Amino acid sequence: MDFKQIQELIKMVNKSNIGELSIEQKDFKVTIKQKEEHVTHVVSAAPAHAAPVVAAAPAPIAAAPAAADSAKTAPAAAPSNTITIKSPMIGTFYRKASPDKPNLVDVGSEVSAGTVVCIIEAMKLFNEIESEVKGKIVKVLVDDASPVEYDQPLFLVEPA
Repeated sequence: MDFKQIQELIKMVNKSNIGELSIEQKDFKVTIKQKEEHVTHVVSAAPAHAAPVVAAAPAPIAAAPAAADSAKTAPAAAPSNTITIKSPMIGTFYRKASPDKPNLVDVGSEVSAGTVVCIIEAMKLFNEIESEVKGKIVKVLVDDASPVEYDQPLFLVEPA
């Protein structure tokens, strides 16, 4: 089973009501589990309780940084005509194929479908992440050698 097939399985499990999927072939085994609903509710409830405490003490000061934060994140979302290349897995993001090689892509680089844009190391396996669109890299959203989460934005691409 290749990497693309595993990605497709993950997408199908995410879109379905399947809680867990296990597949075994010869010397290969993969298990895909969905997050449980109650975990999401606990995570979203925690910040709601913490926010009133922070806002109650220095209300004018807390409002100013919040406005500044939203102003900073708005340009990061940037142009509406860009497409985001997202991480298909959890791992460590690398911009180079090896330490002595140049970056696979930089801002301004032209990419087409199938162009390798980065490497994500997961469990000592180095996975080449390919662009699914043709266009120009507008922004790199992750620092080299940083941990990334599943579905985390990695690059912004202006389609050609």
